Formats: sequence, structure tokens, C-alpha cells
Amino acid sequence: MPRSTGQAADSALPYVPARGGIPALRRAAAGCRGCPLYAEATQTVFGAGPARARLMLVGEQPGDQEDRAGEPFVGPAGRLLRSALDEAGIDAEQAYFTNAVKHFKFAPVTEGRKRRIHKAPSLGEMAACRPWLAAEIKRVDPELVVALGATAGKSLLGNSFKVTASRGALLSLAPGTDLPLAEEESGSADDADRRLLATVHPSAVLRSKDRDEAFAGLVSDLRVASRFLG
Repeated sequence: MPRSTGQAADSALPYVPARGGIPALRRAAAGCRGCPLYAEATQTVFGAGPARARLMLVGEQPGDQEDRAGEPFVGPAGRLLRSALDEAGIDAEQAYFTNAVKHFKFAPVTEGRKRRIHKAPSLGEMAACRPWLAAEIKRVDPELVVALGATAGKSLLGNSFKVTASRGALLSLAPGTDLPLAEEESGSADDADRRLLATVHPSAVLRSKDRDEAFAGLVSDLRVASRFLG
């Protein structure tokens, strides 16, 4: 049952437990009804990885394969991302993977189509799901958060964020950057030292006309993360 916070129904915040680690968050998220997306999705797709990872990678939302498997980044984009991480010198097993939106949003299925086609989440859906991302960041406490694409960047830094203006640069991810926390999760001094790196989503690489060049750009951005983490 969601805890009472006085929040509107179109928010996940009433469902976010005030205490407990990532396993507690994952259990609670499985029953989230904070926005309408839960009704059509197969299941909540929560984050996965070490509970205290130094690196967190945030994508847009689960895709068709992630929705069926219940795990983030297990489809083509996830495989490409892991290849890019490896080339950049980052151990994917030591990273925490998640999405800004935890339910799969897709276009109406047409006759003869085997795969459901992704549909971008709205600003309202992003805002409704943002408390889960805030809680994940607070529990995992990464040194660096990588925003993969515009949706992740907007969830982390606000709606004016643009990947093209910020990619490859280390930004500050300090308290007050539009991430709503429960009262029990107010920011600490350590939060001011957390950094954010923006880059493209791996699915954009898959869609690119020059995939080799787009992949090289993603790897180049991730090498900034590798150098930062030492």
C-alpha cells in the first residue's frame, strides 16, 4: 500500500518507501500505480546492478524485450551499450543500470506486427516516475550518473536540458536539480560532489545512418566517465 504523503495521484512518491535499500525499492515499485503506464506494461522494470555502484547509467524507459524480461538494457540497445562501455574501459558488471521511466510505453499494436514499438514518455509521465529515480540515486549513491539521451537528462536536470549542448561534459548533480525526495531523504553534503555526464542513448546509435561514427562518439563520451572514475 502506498504511504500517505498528500501527493497527487499522478506521482509515484506515495509508493516509494522511506526506508530500506534497493531490494525494498524494487519490491515497492512492482506495485506502483503512480501513472497510467502500468496498465499496459507487462511489469515494472526497475534498476539492476550493485547496490553501491560508483557509476549509474540512466536511460529513457524499458523497451519491448526489457518489458518482457523485467530487466533494464537487455535488448539490442543494451548490448550495444555494454560493448561501448567495454571499449571505454568500464566494467559493466560494476555499473548500476536504470531508466527514468519504469514502465514500457508503446504505440498501439497493429495486425501482423510481432514487436511493440516504443513511444516516448510525456513530461507528465517522466515527472510521475521521477521519485523512483531520486530514490535510486540516494540509495546507490554513485559518484557519477550518466544520462543516456534527452529523457534521462530532463529527468535529472530539468526540462530545458539538451543533449547536444551538454554531451561529454562533466556537470554537477547537486540537490535541488528537480529531483523530488521524500522528507526522510533530504540531500547531504556528499550530494554536492556527485557528477553527471550526458551522452546519446544507445538506441540513437542503432538508428544512425553512420552507426560506426555514432558508436565512436558514444565511446568517446564514456571514456570521459572512465577517466573520472579512475
